[in-house]
Amino acid sequence: MQQEHLSSPFKRRALLIINPVSGKRMVLRYIPQIIRIFMDAGYLVTTVVTSRRGDAVDYAHDLGGGFDLICCTGGDGTLNETITGLARGDIHVPIGYIPCGSTNDFAVSRALSTDILTAARQAASGKQKQYDIGLFGDQYFSYVAAFGAFSWLSYTTDQNLKNVLGHTAYILDGIKDLSRIKPLHVKMTVDGTVYEDDYLFGAVCNSTSIAGTLELPASLVNTCDGLFEVLLIKVPKTLLDLDLIVRGLLTQDYSSPFIVLTQGRVILAENPPDLVWALDGESSTPCEKVRITPVPSFLTLQS
Repeated sequence: MQQEHLSSPFKRRALLIINPVSGKRMVLRYIPQIIRIFMDAGYLVTTVVTSRRGDAVDYAHDLGGGFDLICCTGGDGTLNETITGLARGDIHVPIGYIPCGSTNDFAVSRALSTDILTAARQAASGKQKQYDIGLFGDQYFSYVAAFGAFSWLSYTTDQNLKNVLGHTAYILDGIKDLSRIKPLHVKMTVDGTVYEDDYLFGAVCNSTSIAGTLELPASLVNTCDGLFEVLLIKVPKTLLDLDLIVRGLLTQDYSSPFIVLTQGRVILAENPPDLVWALDGESSTPCEKVRITPVPSFLTLQS
């Protein structure tokens, strides 16, 4: 679209992708104010509303190239879809994010405000920073690909429970379903180094916060270095082993022999064929073998 056809004061175009059911549906009452914020920043705003899973992918892919900024409101899943749409179309447009989900791991890790109007002002501000995203086979993720305990909580926890209790819902749901967690025999090859064992949990991530329950030290995580952090938690054999794992995770002491924390550029995962990974909290297609790599600096976040 030719910028010179735009009438003053609107020199730029913004596409606002709205997920109306995310979190507590709070965003709906702020839509006029959000649009006003972008207009005051010089954007002519076009709004689209999602009604089913995958809509944000299509909107970003089909429309994204005609705008100067794509801003989405919703949870990490909505952000994942927006990034996926742009990546599939090789569309390099800055993204704004107004987090309205229940846990908002991505926002927490990137120090984004979870106040809706503050986040809107940040997205309209024009300050930009680049981040790596991930390629999981032929699927994209913005900050984490995980399996096992806690990885599935984001998309199996009841939405009404998440709306009422937020982060606490994940913890409660995790405790309630601990009995269903079983050891998963997984082989992870990280830049040529093999880690093979029975694991309770594993994650390939670019974030300090994982699944709303685990945290990595900020001093370790560089979100634009072309590297992923790989966290693997082995199956404990005794209650003492379990205590060591829990203490290590709570204190961010990863010296326990039951916890593996490493980094790599190319990760090959081989696992049971029916294992479902979670990509940014959304279930992936089951796969027996998958290659996981970063897409360096693809995401330009405007905040």
